[in-house]
Amino acid sequence: MGVKELRLVVTADDYDEAVTFYRDVLGLPERASYSSENGRVVILEVERATLEIADPAQAEFIDSVEVGHRVAPKYRLAFEVDDAAATTAQLSDAGATVIAEPTRTPWDSLNARLATPGGIQLTLFTELDG
Repeated sequence: MGVKELRLVVTADDYDEAVTFYRDVLGLPERASYSSENGRVVILEVERATLEIADPAQAEFIDSVEVGHRVAPKYRLAFEVDDAAATTAQLSDAGATVIAEPTRTPWDSLNARLATPGGIQLTLFTELDG
């Protein structure tokens, strides 16, 4: 058995707002979209996906580093971007709520935390050199 793809399915109350946010503002390329009398779905791509599993203590530590206190729900998206500060500003202008501005982490990345349209918490991170 081999897993070929990780797909996170998000049910968004405001479908158009969520699609605009992730596809048009964040820039995730559209692989496919389907529409019928039963509803709409769009499949967006990222270059690489990983599944990160943390125990509650590690999740609390990550929140304390990125935000200063425990805030994340059970599931949170994280996107590596070229410039976490610029992307944070861009996504904020597009309707995301900044929970924590970009912060240098002990693991040498610049991380920001946002709440996105559709209610998902998002970490943006940029790996820093040295």
